[in-house]
Amino acid sequence: MPFYFAYCTIFRTFAGVMQVIYEDNHIIIVAKESGEIVQGDKTGDTPLSETVKAYIKEKYQKPGAVFLGVVHRLDRPVAGLVMFARTSKALARLNTMFRDGDVHKTYWALVSKTEDGRCQMADDGEWHTLEHWLVRNEKQNKSYAYDHEVPNSKKAILKYRVAGHTDRYTLLEVNLLTGRHHQIRCQLAAMGCPIKGDLKYGAKRSNPDGSISLLSRRMEFIHPVSKEHIVVEAPLTGIWERVES
Repeated sequence: MPFYFAYCTIFRTFAGVMQVIYEDNHIIIVAKESGEIVQGDKTGDTPLSETVKAYIKEKYQKPGAVFLGVVHRLDRPVAGLVMFARTSKALARLNTMFRDGDVHKTYWALVSKTEDGRCQMADDGEWHTLEHWLVRNEKQNKSYAYDHEVPNSKKAILKYRVAGHTDRYTLLEVNLLTGRHHQIRCQLAAMGCPIKGDLKYGAKRSNPDGSISLLSRRMEFIHPVSKEHIVVEAPLTGIWERVES
């Protein structure tokens, strides 16, 4: 039987609060807010990784530097689950697990049709596969999707299904089978169904808070050390609470 975990701890920071969803001696999983960066970049903004280190240092009264390994990232405007490694053993094993697709991630995305109405989603509630070849443009910080292999492209595969509707948007569940730059955003836009608020990939208007309506909702994996079956879900706030209800 899998072990299910939900929201468990709030850590107060100068910027607000951080929600810790799961932690043990080897792994910590937290709920990232839209607008946060996972790892330090040229902006100089405090990354989530440093907030997690501060939490560990305070909670466990650790002297000196705190070890924390970044094993994956979420785009800045995306919210939801982010996993970190607390030990070098876990970091090495998690890196392999993420590379081999052994950490199963489910996302929620609110999408709309483009103005030309060319959205090609299959609205039957079944799982469907999207395959593209993505090319990353570093200067634009954007990826472009092709239906065939082109120079410098990487194959991108995801599965999606329609999980619900609002008056103006459709809720998709998405399972990533590869991990490419802006993969979900790019592939859904290529299908003619850009994510709500994602101006970079064709949304009609931005969200008021600068977010895009993409949530890292669920993670399922076999613990790299204990071998327990772990399932965690992100807490639902804001627009996601209204969607679920």
